[in-house]
Amino acid sequence: MVRNIGAVKWVEEMAALCKPDSVVWIDGSEDEKKRLTAQALSTGEVLELNQEKLPGCLYHRTAENDVARTEHLTFICTSKKEDAGPNNNWMAPQDAYSKVGALFDGCMKGRTMYVVLFIMGTAGSPFRKIGIELTDSIYVVLNMRIMTRMGKIAADDLGENEDFTRCMHSKGELDIERRYILHFPEDNTIWSYGSGYGGNVLLGKKCLSLRIASYLGRNEGWMAEHMLIVGIETPEGETHYIAAAFPSACGKTNLAMLIPPEGMPGYKVWTVGDDIAWIRIGPDGRLWAVNPEAGFFGVAPGTSYKTNPNAMETAKTNSIYTNVLLTPEKNVWWEGMDVEPPAEGIDWRGNPWTPDNGEKGAHPNARFTAPASQCPVISPEWENPAGVPLSAILFGGRRAKLAPLVYESFNWQHGTFVGATMASETTAAATGAVGVVRRDPMAMLPFCGYNMAKYFAHWLKMGKKLTNPPKIFNVNWFKRGDAGEFLWPGYGDNLRALDWIIRRCKGEIEATETAIGYVPTKGSINTNGLDISEAALEKLLEVDPTAWLEELEGMQTFFAQFGDDLPEEFVKEQQALKARLGK
Repeated sequence: MVRNIGAVKWVEEMAALCKPDSVVWIDGSEDEKKRLTAQALSTGEVLELNQEKLPGCLYHRTAENDVARTEHLTFICTSKKEDAGPNNNWMAPQDAYSKVGALFDGCMKGRTMYVVLFIMGTAGSPFRKIGIELTDSIYVVLNMRIMTRMGKIAADDLGENEDFTRCMHSKGELDIERRYILHFPEDNTIWSYGSGYGGNVLLGKKCLSLRIASYLGRNEGWMAEHMLIVGIETPEGETHYIAAAFPSACGKTNLAMLIPPEGMPGYKVWTVGDDIAWIRIGPDGRLWAVNPEAGFFGVAPGTSYKTNPNAMETAKTNSIYTNVLLTPEKNVWWEGMDVEPPAEGIDWRGNPWTPDNGEKGAHPNARFTAPASQCPVISPEWENPAGVPLSAILFGGRRAKLAPLVYESFNWQHGTFVGATMASETTAAATGAVGVVRRDPMAMLPFCGYNMAKYFAHWLKMGKKLTNPPKIFNVNWFKRGDAGEFLWPGYGDNLRALDWIIRRCKGEIEATETAIGYVPTKGSINTNGLDISEAALEKLLEVDPTAWLEELEGMQTFFAQFGDDLPEEFVKEQQALKARLGK
């Protein structure tokens, strides 16, 4: 299947290091899937779910110490520490190869090394990148089948080209004391040892598509962003595409699969992607975006037919569930599913569970891996090799008092500054403290593969090349009233803010200029069928100068860590904001 000399040589070198009993090149066929699934079922690596209720679906349980990304064990390995920046853990490449190479030495004795060629993006697209992941986990192989285009199609697309990302993974001993996620941007290489959790081991996802790709994008003149892509079709039949970045717990997947409210007949929403966008400048001077993934790796808890029916429908077949509750009927359940819990079950740890035993049935970060092609509202353009043209870019966070429902930046530079100052407030359930502001520029803080100050500069540089840039907006679905109540209904009604954004992009409506940007004028947001008071709308769109001056201090404290690397444009934006606030 593979005649690529560089690929074969690298696989042989890594096999000599890891010493597997056998090496299997994955072709991506259905027969191979059946064979691997049967093998994983026989060892207990996966369990078969109820095939009447969840046809083609499997269940997997990770080790208790291996349920999320291990950011403190995630490293960027560059020749110079300053290239990794204060936003990353750094390890010198020679030290990383030596230290973790010793762990890989002989780690696959008694195991099989699977060779997975995969494409992020669609075959032949100028956007796409090709990787090869070596792994000793069938669970990883089965997930990579869903999340990427893999096997023969990737081998054919690679041909004799030796420009591919070298990804090596071993479960090792699943010991958190012997766990490392290493990125070598200068070598286009990723090493992951000691984990079985998807975010650490599906190396085409965050590792390649964000950390390595952000580095490649800076060098090659494009952008790798932690953004959903969604198409909004108006009643007139026009479709406008929006990319949006949100920190966790801010409704990103729900927005990507939004269902229009009854008060907005004639609108359709099309999902292009729910997590990652690769963005390039097109010949028309616009930004064009693709979703490089083939599947969704979604958080299960909180997902329901009330919050996201399209996600629920997507995951009903041919999906893999990880760390959810297993019912006696071999069905799945999780907290926030909006159905009665089963009388008993097996929890994510593998222990007997009942609703009153005081333990969660599913881990809060339990996941489903589902093919994007199964999404009921998947966009007809989702696999277009050229991508889709962006009318707008959105940033957002969870702010109880500060940010208005929606506002537009003044221009690209100011919009970049707005994205770089993104922040979200924690909840008591998450941290034990309410209102702690966590800054997460462009929702990329854990995923930027190099110094984030240089990342900001890259955004500014990209803007200067655009002759037809998208407008940049900020949204906040989570503003609260004086009694602590949410002022905005959210979910499907968020389309009302998107509709305002689209009309601003088309130049159809006026807006009110404020110190932070342009906010909707009174009556410009479609509230047909929405039960909301004028007072609540006024509060939602309020800009409090005193609160924003306090916010400015927080921005300055955050930016201080980047020292002289911070773009001069950001210094000017801070000064301009202070002046507009009257200080």
